[in-house]
Amino acid sequence: MTQLSMAERKTDPRRIEPQPEFLPTRQSLLERLKQWDDQESWRDFFDTYSGLLYATARKAGLEDAEAQDVVQDTVILVARKMGEFRYDPEVDSFKGWLLYWTRKRIALAYRKRARTQSHSTTDLDEQLLEEVADPAGLDLEAVWEEGWARAIWEAAVARVKDRVAPKQFQMFHLYVIKEQPAPDVARALGVAVAQVYLAKHRISTLLKKEVDQLKTQFE
Repeated sequence: MTQLSMAERKTDPRRIEPQPEFLPTRQSLLERLKQWDDQESWRDFFDTYSGLLYATARKAGLEDAEAQDVVQDTVILVARKMGEFRYDPEVDSFKGWLLYWTRKRIALAYRKRARTQSHSTTDLDEQLLEEVADPAGLDLEAVWEEGWARAIWEAAVARVKDRVAPKQFQMFHLYVIKEQPAPDVARALGVAVAQVYLAKHRISTLLKKEVDQLKTQFE
C-alpha cells in the first residue's frame, strides 16, 4: 500500500483525528463546577445547556427577553448553589436538580410580569407560582426531557465535528443529518460512495461515545 506524505495525510478526507481524552466523569466534573472561577467547565456547561434553559422558558410561555433573563438568572443561581449539590442517584440527579431551579426562575418571571401588569407588590404563594409556571396543557417535565436529550445530542455533534476532518464530517452531515442519498453525496463531494458509508460508521461510533459520556456527566 502506498504511504501518504505528511501533507497528503492532512488533507485526506478519510482522516479521523486522534481522539482526545473524554471530559472528566460525572462526580469530578460536578466538583469542578463548584469552583466559580473554573471558566472552562462553566463554558462547557453554558454551551451545552443554555439552549435547553431558553427553550424550556419559551415553551412555558415566556417572551424572548424574559427567557433570556431566565437563562442568565438560572446559571448564576446554579453557580451559587452548586456547593450545596450532592450527587446521589437514589435521591435525585443533576438533571432533576437543574430543572427544579429552572422552574423556580420561570415562576419568578411570571410573578414579575404579574406585578408589572397589576402594579401590585403582593407575593404570590408557592402553589400559584407552580401553576403559573406550567401553563394549561404543558407538561414541563416532558419538555425538559426532550430538550435535555436534544442538548446532549447537539453538544456531542459539536465536539465530534471539531475532532474529524471537515470533509469527513460533511459527508456525515449530508448523508445522515440531511438524509441525502449516498450516491448524491458522493457525487457532490467528489468521493467514492464507500467513503460516505465509512464516514457514517466512524462518526456514528464517535457520537455514541460522546453522548454516553455526556449523559454520565450530568444525569
